[in-house]
Amino acid sequence: MAALATDSFLSQLKSLYPSTGAATPDELLSQPWYLVAAVAFSASRKADAVPVVFEFALNELKKAQAGEEPERALAQRIALASKFREALLQSCLLSGVPRVIESLIALRNVMPEELRGKEVLRDRTKTIVDYERSGEQLFRAMYRDTADNVQGLLDSAYADLGWFCNTVGYGITYGGANVLSQVETSYAIVAALISIDAPRQSTWHLANARNGGATLEEAKAVREIAMKVAGVAGVTWQDGVPEVQ
Repeated sequence: MAALATDSFLSQLKSLYPSTGAATPDELLSQPWYLVAAVAFSASRKADAVPVVFEFALNELKKAQAGEEPERALAQRIALASKFREALLQSCLLSGVPRVIESLIALRNVMPEELRGKEVLRDRTKTIVDYERSGEQLFRAMYRDTADNVQGLLDSAYADLGWFCNTVGYGITYGGANVLSQVETSYAIVAALISIDAPRQSTWHLANARNGGATLEEAKAVREIAMKVAGVAGVTWQDGVPEVQ
């Protein structure tokens, strides 16, 4: 329910993520708490809360844009909207396409016309082999020293699973568009995994967030934000949520 995403609750979530305290547009855009909240609400089957998170973040951005040139201010707002859409899309492999469809439709319903995305961002001229290669590069950048072990586990479970995760997951879905940074993608993944109670994968991707440049404090904040959102949405965890290592 959208009533879950109150201003006070969203302000609390925002306060959890470490900040420099500078209320500039660039600083606000770099604060990923809103992506974590949106994905966690979506994965927890609370699609109607997603546009509330967006409108809260957009209003915060508008307040910080006093004195900005109109063209630059619009570009910043478009960047915010694009980050929301992309984070939700990337979560579809984890929480399910139907939930992401509902969330993106709900988001579209409040999206100002000038902020709507109208073009496909992924390169449709690339071949599957191209995406296999770029997927492996991103996979190894995220997993680093554990890449071979994780890929081997996936391949041993089912060879097509290993190929699917590498090519469709990391090649097309996570690395296919230049909207989110590597660490922002990890945050979106973590938010979805915590919300669907996937502890093994949550452990992997909390570590991957650190590999992508997140500090220990930032990774812990992302975990807490996702847990708070999923918790108010009614999610329970069978064996708890892994800590950041």
